[in-house]
Amino acid sequence: MQPSRNDALSLSKKAAIIFVFIWFFAGGIGHFVNPGFFIRIVPPYIPYPDAAVYVSGLFELAGAIGLLHGFWRQRAGIGLFLLTLCVTPANVHMWLHPELFPLLPEPMLSAVLTLRLLVQAFLLFCIWWGPIRKTDAVAAI
Repeated sequence: MQPSRNDALSLSKKAAIIFVFIWFFAGGIGHFVNPGFFIRIVPPYIPYPDAAVYVSGLFELAGAIGLLHGFWRQRAGIGLFLLTLCVTPANVHMWLHPELFPLLPEPMLSAVLTLRLLVQAFLLFCIWWGPIRKTDAVAAI
């Protein structure tokens, strides 16, 4: 028996939510475990980079936890989508100025930073597809 279209949509929606949860839960913890890394990638025009890192880490954790509860899931998704848009300048800043972040030798660093921007676009899609997008076939996780 072949799975129905609604089953496939439900499965892909669950997968997107799980990916988004893991991304933001792990990332949120990272903001507190290794804040120095995140502070270094804050663009210089953002005031109070240390506060920005801790606040964004807190929002990442709150959003991830919100994804676990059906009532809060869509609201958390909208918040995480907006948060992702807000932190995108840090990733663009890294991509434009790889010499400031000698994490890897060139050209590998530029490739990784380019891939990071593509992952950012995929993350935005997953946030929309999973927690934000309304479907008729939404199964509980």
